[in-house]
Amino acid sequence: MQTETDLETQLKEAVQLSGADWAVLAERIGGVWLLRCVVRLNKNAQTELTELLGRPSIDTWLCGALSGGNVRSSAVSEQSSFKSRRFFAFPLSGVSQAVLVGANDLTSEEQKIWKLTTSLLSGRSTTPSQPLFPDLQSDLAFDLPLAIEKVLDAFVQAVPCQGAWLAIRRGELLDIQAEWNDPKAKGVSLLIEANPILRRVNRSLAEVAITRKQPNWDNLPYGSLRSGTNIWICFPLVIGQRLIGVVTVWRQKEFSPAEMAQLRELASRVSPSVEVVVTFSEMAAHLRRLGLLNDFVLTVSSAQNLDQIARRTFGLLSRAFNTELIALFMRSSDGRVLRDYRLEDGKMTVISVSLSGHSIQPVLKDGQARRVSDTTKEGFTPIYKGARSELIVPLKYRGQSIGILIIDSLRAEAFTQYDEHLMVVITSHLAGLIEYTRLREEAEGRARSLGLIHEVVQQVIGLNDKREVAAITADLVAQYFKYELAAILLLDDENKFTIQGIGGTHAETVKKALADEEFVVEVGVTGRVSRSGESYLINDTSREKLYQPLRGWDARSEICVAMKDGGSILGIIDVESREQNAFTHDDLIAMESLAGILAAVISNANQYQKLQVSIRQLRATEIELNARMEAQRSAENRLIQAAKLAAVGEMAAGVAHELNNPLTTVTGFSEIVLEELPRDSIHREDLEMVLREAKRASQVVRRLLDFSRQGERIRASSDLNEVVTDVIALTRHLIQTNDVRLTLELDGEMPWVSIDTNQIKQVLLNLIHNALQAMIHGGELHVITQKAVRDNREWALMIVKDSGIGIPVEDQNRIFEPFFTTKGNRGGTGLGLSVTYGIVTDHGGTIEVKSEPEEGSTFSVWLPI
Repeated sequence: MQTETDLETQLKEAVQLSGADWAVLAERIGGVWLLRCVVRLNKNAQTELTELLGRPSIDTWLCGALSGGNVRSSAVSEQSSFKSRRFFAFPLSGVSQAVLVGANDLTSEEQKIWKLTTSLLSGRSTTPSQPLFPDLQSDLAFDLPLAIEKVLDAFVQAVPCQGAWLAIRRGELLDIQAEWNDPKAKGVSLLIEANPILRRVNRSLAEVAITRKQPNWDNLPYGSLRSGTNIWICFPLVIGQRLIGVVTVWRQKEFSPAEMAQLRELASRVSPSVEVVVTFSEMAAHLRRLGLLNDFVLTVSSAQNLDQIARRTFGLLSRAFNTELIALFMRSSDGRVLRDYRLEDGKMTVISVSLSGHSIQPVLKDGQARRVSDTTKEGFTPIYKGARSELIVPLKYRGQSIGILIIDSLRAEAFTQYDEHLMVVITSHLAGLIEYTRLREEAEGRARSLGLIHEVVQQVIGLNDKREVAAITADLVAQYFKYELAAILLLDDENKFTIQGIGGTHAETVKKALADEEFVVEVGVTGRVSRSGESYLINDTSREKLYQPLRGWDARSEICVAMKDGGSILGIIDVESREQNAFTHDDLIAMESLAGILAAVISNANQYQKLQVSIRQLRATEIELNARMEAQRSAENRLIQAAKLAAVGEMAAGVAHELNNPLTTVTGFSEIVLEELPRDSIHREDLEMVLREAKRASQVVRRLLDFSRQGERIRASSDLNEVVTDVIALTRHLIQTNDVRLTLELDGEMPWVSIDTNQIKQVLLNLIHNALQAMIHGGELHVITQKAVRDNREWALMIVKDSGIGIPVEDQNRIFEPFFTTKGNRGGTGLGLSVTYGIVTDHGGTIEVKSEPEEGSTFSVWLPI
């Protein structure tokens, strides 16, 4: 036998000798072409070739090449990944294989190379009188589909044909399980007695040949015949006097006597092997279904709830019977509701429907298992549309039917009597498991109800708004207890009961009805409870005179419970349902327990709301008092600052007067001496230092005089933007020489303000000088004007923002005090910001500072408009 390496070597050599672009050895298995060996074809091209071979037209074309044993070629699309313009098919004799070769063209000599290669690859050792026969006694017995395909391949390779299929008998049906050049045939089931040709083959156990001219040509059971097909033959597969299957072949020209004898002998030889394979397959299915009982014990019995039981049961039955058409119906303990479990697109769905009038009700009542072999023939309506056979098995517990299990199949006669007996055993165990699980779930439900009451309490126990308490409680009660309507009524400010919370599936219906009606009716149930405080449980409102229906809402069951605090009734809990006997005594106890807890919560909420009113009043008084104290504190601070400035001003005037005359004398004589002193005098440098320091002292004295002098105020309505523009023009050169980037943002709609322009210029100059001195290594300076509103008053706001070293937090409260400076050895008298502060406050404005160390400072000047 040739290995894959040998195959690849031979293909490579043939490609080189013929000059082809690529070559592939392909094999048809199960109606699909597989690439066995590939030479010079990348993965993308391989994928494209596989898709191309999957097309029915190409499959038919290749099957024709295999049947006729002839070389064929076809053009390749220009958009394909193949390098060549054509590809050629060279069939291998005796097998369902062909060598596909890609090339722009192949000469007759090059085609001879490929024919020789295919001859070597086929290794033909049989003759037409000895067709290839698969060894069905080997591993193929474990794979029924593949074995049947091999059998059909033997017929196709024995004689050329246009198409063929092989069907295996199952009861009164023939199931087509393999096809050649007829993809639609696979999976079709044919009823033997319904077709005269198949009926004839079954009775005579001999082949039947039909030509196009015969009357029975229109009765052919199945086959995608072409217009050129002229003969169709059906060969029976027989064991003893029993038909186990058939093989049909068809083609254009008639079969010769030698070919007929060859096919007849082949049918006789393969029948025992087919019987073995089919028997083995049936035994395997039998063993799988026996294992279903063991799987049921291990898997389904460990399920924790009804949904899990249904899901696992469906999974086991789906694998055992190879179908997803499964349904499980379980009746409720009170016999009124039916739970319907089904598989929809691989997912399980569950719905609850009324048992009354349901199509499954007679089956439940009958309580007998039933097997429908052919729904069409028997006129039976299956659960799933299109099902051909159905198996119905009741779930019985202590002699009572508690449910029905139904399995459908698209094939007729899909279930045997053994399957029916097996399912009766399984459903008897399943019924006990379902009933036990249902009782456990009901007990857990009662415990869960108490837990849900606790959860409701947890949601509302800390709330102080009784309306919020009522709304949350109504939603939770309706949601957790599955009530159709849950309403919480509380006393309002007019001492009337009104709905504060409503929930449930019919809440909107009741809300609409309450637009024109009162929920609490004096002569009704709610009116009686609101007066007496007694609880009511009604399971049939038609027999209760007190019940008063609302428009659009007519309940059949009702629970009404009062929320009492001592002798006072604070509210009512009312739950309703459209079903009779919807509530039990346990529901009444649960609602009464909840009412007691809600009464305490609502009573606390009432006290809390009264307390909140008192707190709000005290808080308003506190806010007003704090505002007055803050205003007084601010006024005191301004007075203190003004007093400081006045005291410093008086002192500065005296000091400046005493120092100004001596400094003038020193400066004058220093300048005279310097004029007469030679330039190379050793005393010249010292004398120049004396002159500089005297001038600096004079500047300090001048600032002291400016600070102490009130000066004459000349105020007029002025444009603040124009003041800023003038100052920037004066300082722009200084700003640029300090490597500072200036950003100017002026509000074009700024109204004019009443100011002394010279004083405001002095304010802005001081702030810009301070900002430049704070940015030692350069930075960014922002000067902004804008209109602002504060304390219900309009202001003109001027902002100077730098990116300098900032001001320490501990110094920010002292920067406006006279002689306080943070500049250290960088100079500064500590008077600039004091003067600025005095000017701004004199204009009726304020100045504020915000600063972060190493991040910069922002000074905001507020001037009244």
